[in-house]
Amino acid sequence: MIAQELNYVPNMTIAESFFMGRLPHRLGRVDWPYIRREATRILREEGLDYSVNRRLGSLTVSEVQTLEILRSVYHSADILIMDEPTSAIAHREVESLFAKIRALRAAGKSVIYISHKMDEVFELADDITVLRDGTVVSSQPASEITSSQVIAQMVGRDLNHQQYPKEHVEIGPTVFKATGLAAEKMFEDVSFEIRAGEIVGFAGLIGAGRSEVIRSVFGLDPLDAGEIEVEGKPVKLTSPKAALANGVAMLSEDRRLVGIIPKLSIKKNATLASLKQVVYGGRARTRKEEKLVKEYFRKMNVKAPSTETKIESLSGGNQQKVLLARWLIADPKVMLLDEPTRGIDIGAKFEIYKIMTELARQGRGILMISSELPELIGMCDRIYVMSAGRVTAELTREQFSQETILQYAMNEIEVA
Repeated sequence: MIAQELNYVPNMTIAESFFMGRLPHRLGRVDWPYIRREATRILREEGLDYSVNRRLGSLTVSEVQTLEILRSVYHSADILIMDEPTSAIAHREVESLFAKIRALRAAGKSVIYISHKMDEVFELADDITVLRDGTVVSSQPASEITSSQVIAQMVGRDLNHQQYPKEHVEIGPTVFKATGLAAEKMFEDVSFEIRAGEIVGFAGLIGAGRSEVIRSVFGLDPLDAGEIEVEGKPVKLTSPKAALANGVAMLSEDRRLVGIIPKLSIKKNATLASLKQVVYGGRARTRKEEKLVKEYFRKMNVKAPSTETKIESLSGGNQQKVLLARWLIADPKVMLLDEPTRGIDIGAKFEIYKIMTELARQGRGILMISSELPELIGMCDRIYVMSAGRVTAELTREQFSQETILQYAMNEIEVA
């Protein structure tokens, strides 16, 4: 099974990960030469230029997910379950995955493919089963149902064809400005700005440097050069603490690894960035904490038995809402959202879009990284496109199109 949430061991090598749980033995010992040979062969066949001794912790989310797919296909049984396998991989890798799925089907294998991407479902599936709130809503041949009908069944209502609830919001002054940002071997000369009430998008292919930029902006990774201003004041965001103190919050693309604290309650996860509001004299102000969390949960429609429920038991969409609530309780001026709708269902996506729209209406500045171009086009006021660690374009809504964004992302248009 390929799980939706990546559960990997950062210190494990690529070779070790391919045979995790089924290490081959020879003469009573683990056959490491065979493991390394097989891992090298798998990578070579896929055209991946990685050392088999490289640690998983040094890879991006998309690279880890690609390797997880390869591992699962390599060890495929008669039935292979894939849960949102394309949520963080590039278009080229998606095509390769689809080719593998078709080959498995031709070989008589069965594939259960779980996805909220309708184009993928209708391209691959023979039969489609729709579930909502743990109950089967329908199950029928793909040829007998449309994409719109599936979406309506998934969310329990018609979205009135308004998948992206973008509203006109009065754009205010610049609240965040970055000039000439650079980090060795990751990105260079990156400049952008965000205005109050504006949703700004970062587009680009996997590996373009988008996530690396906002990680450095938030103080998770060091900057080698560049200047940052928040509301016109020069600031040094050398750590997440400094970023939060200056009104900048960040939602990471990997909520499992650097977002949620799985064993803590929803309430404790939500107030983690605002302890000064709920702790006094070394003691938790439980009533205030409960009231604060419930207020945001009501606003964000978080579905959970109680605020004491462990966050690991929630769906991906509800976990994402809790993480958004964490940052909103901290009351930031600027929100950096890295793949905020990755791996969540259509209904939860729509609710997160509405939250983003409300934040813009409140005058906050929002930067959103997304690998889904329709999402960026549907929600953003401007889009910066990155390629190979550089900004190659700044587009207004009048210039938005998937073709134009992809051409700049592949650096096939000369930048004016």
